[in-house]
Amino acid sequence: RIFTWAEMERATKCFRSDLKLGTGSFGTVYKGKLDDGTTVAIKKANNGNAPRIQQFLNEVTILSKVNHRNLVKMLGCCIEREVPLLVYEFVPRGTLYEHLHRRGDTLSWKNRLRIATETAEALTYLHFAASPPIYHRDVKSSNILLDEKLTAKVADFGISKLVPIDSTHISTTLHGTPGYIDPQYQQSYQLTDKSDVYSFGVVILELITGQMPVDFSRCASDKNLSTFAMSVIQRGAISELIDKRLDARTPEMLECVAKVANLAALCLQFDGSSRPTMKFVLEELK
Repeated sequence: RIFTWAEMERATKCFRSDLKLGTGSFGTVYKGKLDDGTTVAIKKANNGNAPRIQQFLNEVTILSKVNHRNLVKMLGCCIEREVPLLVYEFVPRGTLYEHLHRRGDTLSWKNRLRIATETAEALTYLHFAASPPIYHRDVKSSNILLDEKLTAKVADFGISKLVPIDSTHISTTLHGTPGYIDPQYQQSYQLTDKSDVYSFGVVILELITGQMPVDFSRCASDKNLSTFAMSVIQRGAISELIDKRLDARTPEMLECVAKVANLAALCLQFDGSSRPTMKFVLEELK
């Protein structure tokens, strides 16, 4: 649906600052209420930022091609002014990043495992069911939104890529977030579906450990969560990694965490061809 600028101003009370949900390099997201009473999230691009506006248009292209319960739904856009606006379903419980790293509440292991599985469902859909396939390119905990039932919704397709059918990779400039970027893509500038698999492996480690993907308070060799966790997994000391906020450590839970940690280790192999597909990862999580 195409919205008018006037509708967007009414929805956000003229982009009132107390309705801001978040601000980033892309622009600002506001909570809004449409004329029919629907609560939405409205993303407003930064003024005069041509690359960001291009990312907005990229997001419209991609989200208009997909439909999956674990992908955030785009309801429409407003292109009346120089600054485009995108309108999404409102996802009320914030991001996975906030739940793991900022909030006082603790997600149970059962919820963490379900969020991992639902995120894997979304990525498997993008890689194998979407036509053409889509590489997300910025899989991270702050791009996984949680609804009132803590159902995962993968968001932010600004730098995602549509993949020509029968292609195995795309040569492209480096984009992504430190701590999550596939190191092979970093070296070769060749983006593949396995680049998303690597990033998802980092998200799995966040869910297990409750730790940040990059943390300068850790010692020099352990700043990067994937490097630090891989060494612990390889020496079989997975229990040392488990988020201290997780209690009820039954033998069944510890066995499940160990399996998921070993799956993360497969996702984090340096050589992309040694990593599993998202389809395989999803089957293992189920």
